[in-house]
Amino acid sequence: MKLAALGEVMVELAPQAVGPAHGVDGSKPLLRQSFAGDTFNTAVYIARSGVSVSYVTLLGDDPYSDEIQSRLQSEGIDIGGIEQLPGRCPGLYMIQNSADGERYFTYWRGESPARQLFAAGTQREAVKSRLREMDCIYLSGITLAIMQSQARTELLDFLREFRGNGGRVAFDSNYRSRLWDSVEVARDVVMEFLQQTDIALFTFEDEQALWADTRPAQSLKRNCRAGIAELVLKRGPEPVLLQRDGQLSAVDVPPVPKVVDTTGAGDSFNAGYLAARLQGASPLASIAEGNRYAAQVIGYRGAIIPRAENPVHAMENSPVARTVADTAV
Repeated sequence: MKLAALGEVMVELAPQAVGPAHGVDGSKPLLRQSFAGDTFNTAVYIARSGVSVSYVTLLGDDPYSDEIQSRLQSEGIDIGGIEQLPGRCPGLYMIQNSADGERYFTYWRGESPARQLFAAGTQREAVKSRLREMDCIYLSGITLAIMQSQARTELLDFLREFRGNGGRVAFDSNYRSRLWDSVEVARDVVMEFLQQTDIALFTFEDEQALWADTRPAQSLKRNCRAGIAELVLKRGPEPVLLQRDGQLSAVDVPPVPKVVDTTGAGDSFNAGYLAARLQGASPLASIAEGNRYAAQVIGYRGAIIPRAENPVHAMENSPVARTVADTAV
């Protein structure tokens, strides 16, 4: 099975010590420089599971863009869908963590070349040709938020064609309000793309921010009306909800001994889930894989665990799932 992920890769600066912004001697904590981005993180972890992965984005012609491509290649990810724009460089973001490991981001991404994704005619047609070779396309709400309006329309039309020819689309709504003109625009765009989605991987926190939901049942009902066949709702340490074939199941999340940094938790869950599904696992077994991936990631700082410390294990047996009614959630 072959998967292509669409989105943005940024330079990441992650703190390497817990504590105040300045030490007692006035010095600042060390920052580790790496690369990350929601669909990039997911693509890396899927590739580590053995699935064939391509990444589609735009980069600059600077040293960091070259290093990003080298990093992708070192993970076994195909970079044939990447175009470099002269005179441009990738965006940057910095992580801050509270004492419990919760993460907060500050971004510098206004001139990111990824904002031209699917916008230029020649580049767009080349990307379409590459995507037609895939079995699954993965994208997120952030992918959509950074794109130009006309580019989103082109992508939406392409996804209709792709699914009509037997391809599958996986989507994470990943809502970041500062990237959108308004919440109303975000809602309209997300709902359009949900109608071209086969596997939805949502986080309830995002659903609350985008739709003002107060209960998971509201999210489930609304998204099912979009015709999504397979819907997964992540809720942090609370049981993961799976809605499929008209049945709602709840799967417990195993406790994590120590949370260091929650950056990339949802992205890595998505990777574990999609990698397992593309390799023939059931949705319940795939949830177990998603939970395992996320548990590993939140024990480290930054979105991507060093490869040497991220062993690939055999898939676990399907976890015990409880069938629940939406009134219970």
